[in-house]
Amino acid sequence: MNLVMAVERATLVPTPKDDAIELWVTQALETANRSLSPSPELSIRITDTDEAAQFNETYRAKAGATNVLSFPASPPPETHSGLLGDLVICAPLVIEEAQTQDKQATAHWAHLVMHGVLHLLGYDHQTAAEAEAMELLEISALARLGYANPYDIKTPLGSP
Repeated sequence: MNLVMAVERATLVPTPKDDAIELWVTQALETANRSLSPSPELSIRITDTDEAAQFNETYRAKAGATNVLSFPASPPPETHSGLLGDLVICAPLVIEEAQTQDKQATAHWAHLVMHGVLHLLGYDHQTAAEAEAMELLEISALARLGYANPYDIKTPLGSP
């Protein structure tokens, strides 16, 4: 697969290198059995909290930042375009969630990139059945790279 990917960073928070992000995108595409031809294309903008909140309010009418936003492309079929769309990822929120959920930051980055890519491919989690299908793909893609199931949330010490 010849992935065409642009990563733009608009944050001072340390972020994964492009080659790691490319690996996660490719793994999500392969796990979803979507080796698109021509080459799949997407852009990823990694932002700070304020910009992520602006995107979330503008495009989802929801206040505050969210970890990943997906903007699927809909090129006309006759163009035979591999354009998938755009992702916006909030770097500070990714780090905060990883710490709160007691996960490795790299594993959480991988999960959220893959999650966003699956949204670009048309997967969603609005119903229980959709969520289960999407989660199974995420778990499988992450496992192929040696990451744990992101939905196995650890119970904090002292909790029942």
